[in-house]
Amino acid sequence: MRQSWDEYFMTIAHQVATRSTCARRRVGAVAVSKENRILGTGYNGALSGAPHCDELGGCLRDRLGVPSGQRQEICRAQHAEANVCNFAARYGTPLEGATMYVTTQPCTTCVKAMATSGIRRVVFDSTYPDELACRLAKEVGMELVSMEDLRPK
Repeated sequence: MRQSWDEYFMTIAHQVATRSTCARRRVGAVAVSKENRILGTGYNGALSGAPHCDELGGCLRDRLGVPSGQRQEICRAQHAEANVCNFAARYGTPLEGATMYVTTQPCTTCVKAMATSGIRRVVFDSTYPDELACRLAKEVGMELVSMEDLRPK
């Protein structure tokens, strides 16, 4: 059976996540146009040219016992969604009206970046504990869709 577009692009997002350098969570993202064309991909990890967490003794948030969804400002990694938005801006690729496929539900910071970039729909696979991200997405008219809700029952 042929995959739906949502399944197809989520499969690609999971493949992109394999490039992640994050010691805690591997996340991949794919931005797709209304015409189902890939506009960009990104994964979470250290900034270009900076050492990866594994080169510095592992994840600081893990060492400090910081729960998931908290103290993101001390993380060395740039999130996958932010990487897609930033590289699209850097190389002049408009994301207006696009859909972002992400292996993990976006955080508040990434919802802000995607909203500013014009992303209108976000399809995610696994959940992430960030209620503010959900509220902000709703306020700006960004649709957050769980793959779980798209799979046949």
